[in-house]
Amino acid sequence: MVTRPRTLVTQWTTVTPVIAVVLLAFTWGREVPGAVVALLTIVLAVAVLAAVHHAEVVAHRVGEPFGSLVLAVAVTVIEVALIVTLMADGGDKSATLARDTVFAAVMITCNGVVGLSLLVASLRHGTAVFNPEGTGAALATVATLATLSLVLPTFTTSAPGPEFSTVQLTFAALSSLVLYGLFIATLTVRHRDYFLPITRQGGVIAAEDHAHAPSARTALTSLGLLAMALIGVVGLAKGVSPTIEGGVDAAGLPHAVVGVIIALLVLLPETIAALRTARRDRVQTSLNLALGSAMASIGLTIPAVALASVWLSGPLVLGLGSTHMVLLALTVVVASLTVVPGRATPLQGGVHLVLFAVYLELAVNP
Repeated sequence: MVTRPRTLVTQWTTVTPVIAVVLLAFTWGREVPGAVVALLTIVLAVAVLAAVHHAEVVAHRVGEPFGSLVLAVAVTVIEVALIVTLMADGGDKSATLARDTVFAAVMITCNGVVGLSLLVASLRHGTAVFNPEGTGAALATVATLATLSLVLPTFTTSAPGPEFSTVQLTFAALSSLVLYGLFIATLTVRHRDYFLPITRQGGVIAAEDHAHAPSARTALTSLGLLAMALIGVVGLAKGVSPTIEGGVDAAGLPHAVVGVIIALLVLLPETIAALRTARRDRVQTSLNLALGSAMASIGLTIPAVALASVWLSGPLVLGLGSTHMVLLALTVVVASLTVVPGRATPLQGGVHLVLFAVYLELAVNP
């Protein structure tokens, strides 16, 4: 009588993704009472932990940098599907949804996740060490994608407001896909060693030797459960968003705060995974997760919304305001100075976290 409950407890990483998807199926598109929202929130939090576990199993099987790429792309694909679904619902607020979500993802990953990873690793190990060649290439790609997709629309004149014309949007979408494809080729084929963790002496850590890699069957099972967990996380985040929106409105906060909270929930699996690898002194893997997520968010979202705009009505506002452009420029400059030496102290981590705090403060008090 005791063995079975204990078995279920020890297999929570298997059970939770299934429960999350089942709850999502029963609650999608429905108004739910407060007690159910509380349950959804608990399941969402546990599903995040399950997603991190299965992502680490897959990463251990395929090795780095493929492991971090799997989690980053999986989260972003589901996030993009959520964005397009919300845009299809219509409404005046959907015009800026893609812009706000992408910019939130960039700020969360490039300042929040990077700052926390550098701070945790440097406090635990003295300094955080990483490969400046690979990290610099990723940062340059993120900066280029963000500027082309989020800054240029503010200054173009072919369409009214901070929007791209149809030709410009098509070009931006194709450019995003090309840049992201080039980065994936560099990451996985031509210069894979640039994105592998390094020792304090600068040597590349090609493989982990602390445990045997899981079997192919175990890795495939974890990959399927990872997909289910991420679907549950993103879907349940959307399910609790009306409650979050009501709380934000009741507190008198700007509506953009809702997008920030949802983005934080969606990116929570990657954040936890990045912190766990930083604690093990594998900062390069943490930076791969952070910058890869930012890059995938832009490189996949912009082409998706460009394609969706063919049948979706209403404007598509992509251009940032002046305040956010300043914050984006400062983030790129600070991140560049952080990457160049190939090692960081708690100071660099603290600077990125202050920038992230500024972003959150401006979201609450624009």
